[in-house]
Amino acid sequence: MPEPLDDHPHLAAARAPGTIRVDCHLHTCYSGDAVTTLDEFADRVVRAGLDVVCITDHHAIRGAQELADRALRVVVGEEIRTTRGEIIGLFMNERIPAGLRLEETVSRIRAQGGISYVPHPYDPMRRPLHEDTLEAACRDGLIDAIEVFNAKTSLGHLNDRATELAQRYDLPGGAGSDAHDPDAIGAAFVEMPDFDGPGSFLAALRVGRIVGHHFDPARAWRPRIIPGGLKPSE
Repeated sequence: MPEPLDDHPHLAAARAPGTIRVDCHLHTCYSGDAVTTLDEFADRVVRAGLDVVCITDHHAIRGAQELADRALRVVVGEEIRTTRGEIIGLFMNERIPAGLRLEETVSRIRAQGGISYVPHPYDPMRRPLHEDTLEAACRDGLIDAIEVFNAKTSLGHLNDRATELAQRYDLPGGAGSDAHDPDAIGAAFVEMPDFDGPGSFLAALRVGRIVGHHFDPARAWRPRIIPGGLKPSE
């Protein structure tokens, strides 16, 4: 059994009885801009004590599917660039191409039984949904959940704005490490009741507890190669 981690102190805290730990936003080397190999990912998840990982590679689901075959409990996701910023689809079984309108992207997510999850709203260092588009999408029922804590968002008030948005539209809030390297896995997660599908996942998020901290943005970036020379979209 791998040794537990000691670099994220919150991981050692006792969890509420009957809850699981779910990181809602993670990347592997299949993202193209991330460096975590599948072996590193699996090892780190076990050592971090995470129960469920939502793997949300950019325009790819193969890494998530491969890790699901390694006895990890994986929610297959995809972070998708639309014409108005990024959206995450969770509980996916087919990849959705980049460059579609948000409405079309959400329609394709839901057509395969998935849910739409807004990553890193308001963070100018990423590709968040444009603010007017985000407001309209929440108002029009296109959004199922909002990331209210992203561990890579360096300014706390941006996560606070995301929390206010979720509350204003009565949407469940999630949290994720947005890890692009092994050391970041475990930086944030939701402690929540267990779930057995998209609907109960959203219900569990509503009563979950956000846990995490902002990790050090100065960690060294280490170049890696995607297995087999595959492009991220393959």
